[in-house]
Amino acid sequence: MTHPDAPTRQRVTQALRNQRIETPSWAYANSGTRFKVFPQEGVPRDPYEKIADAAMVHRLTGVAPTVALHIPWDRVDDYADLARYATDQGVTLGAINANVFQDNDYKLGSVTNPDPGVRRKAIDHLLECVDIMDRTGSRDLKLWFSDGTNYPGQDDIRARQDRLAAALREAYDRLGDDQRLLLEYKLFEPAFYTTDVPDWGTAYAHCLELGPKAQVVIDTGHHAPGTNIEFIVAFLLRAGKLGGFDFNSRFYADDDLMVGAADPFQLFRIMHEIVRGDALRPDAGIAFMLDQCHNIEPKIPAIIRSVMNVQEATAKALLVDADALAAAQRAGDVLTANAVLMDAYHTDVRPMLAELRADMGLDPDPIAAYARSGYFARIRAERAGGQQAGWGA
Repeated sequence: MTHPDAPTRQRVTQALRNQRIETPSWAYANSGTRFKVFPQEGVPRDPYEKIADAAMVHRLTGVAPTVALHIPWDRVDDYADLARYATDQGVTLGAINANVFQDNDYKLGSVTNPDPGVRRKAIDHLLECVDIMDRTGSRDLKLWFSDGTNYPGQDDIRARQDRLAAALREAYDRLGDDQRLLLEYKLFEPAFYTTDVPDWGTAYAHCLELGPKAQVVIDTGHHAPGTNIEFIVAFLLRAGKLGGFDFNSRFYADDDLMVGAADPFQLFRIMHEIVRGDALRPDAGIAFMLDQCHNIEPKIPAIIRSVMNVQEATAKALLVDADALAAAQRAGDVLTANAVLMDAYHTDVRPMLAELRADMGLDPDPIAAYARSGYFARIRAERAGGQQAGWGA
C-alpha cells in the first residue's frame, strides 16, 4: 500500500489529526538507571518548567496536549495555579501518578507492607493524589507498586493480596464520578521473588473486583521476554478494562527507552489491535502516555521522536485493509492474512505525516523545527543554577 487512495488517506489523516499522546513530566527531568543519572543542561528545576517543555513538544507535534504529573516529584503549593499555568502554555494537566516506592518506610512494601502504620501512610498518599486530581481537573489516578518480596517465606503472599485489595478499595471509593483508577503491573524489579502486581491478570482481577472506574494500564516494558502484548491489548479491550498505556521500549528488562526503538513492529501490532477495537478515538477513554527515561539522549528531542514513532505506528495500523484481512481470515488463508498486515507495516507513512503536519500549520519535521527554534539555547541560559529536577524532586 505504497500509495493509499484518496478516501483511505482522508480516513487515516483524520484519525491521526485527532490522536492524543500524553507526555510525562518526569521525562523532561534528569533520570537514568540504578547505576548512574547523567545530568543535562537546560533540565527543568520545577513543575512549571517541566510543563513549559511539554508545551513546546505539543506546539511542535500538535498531538501532545496533556502532561502527567508525579507526586511528590511535582508537588506544589497551589495546584490550581499550576493548572492555570498549563492552560496559558497551551496544555492541560493529565494523569496524577502516585509514588509509594521512594520512601525508606517502603523497604518491605507500601500498601502491602506487614506494618499497618506504613500501609496507612501509603494509602494516605493515594488519597492525597485524588485530592490533587480534584484541584487539577485530572481524570486518572495511576498506580504502580514496587511492593513484593525478595525471598521465599519473607511474607505471606496471600495476605499481601488482601492488603493490596483493601488499599485499592479505599482509593477507589474516594474517586469522583468522572475519575478513574488505573492499575499498572510489572513483572519484577525492585522485588525479585514475588511482585504483588506482576502481570495483567493480577491487575485485571483487582480492577474487576473494584468496579467500572478501575482499569488496567499496560506499560510496554513490564513483561517477560516474548510476551504477546497485543494479545493483552485485545483481551482487555474486549473486557472493557484497558485504561491506558505507558509507552516505552525494552531490549532486556524495564529499559524505558524511546517507544518503538527496540521493536517498531511490536508497536505496530499493538496499534493494530487498538484500531481493530475502535479505541483510538479520544472519547474511547484509552490514555496513550509515554513513560520513558532519557539518560543519554536530549530530553525534548527524544520525547518528540517518541511521539512521532507512535504516530507512524498508528498510521500504518490505520492503513491495514480490514476487509481484505477479514476475508483472508475467514478463508483460513494464512499467508494472505499475514501479507495484508505486512503490506501496511512496510508502507512509508512519513510523507503522509509530514503533509498532515503542514496542513495543521506545523513544521513537517518537528525535530528539525526544534533544532531551529532556539528553545534549547534559551532554557540552557535561563535554567543555569538552581536544583535540577530528577527522580527525587
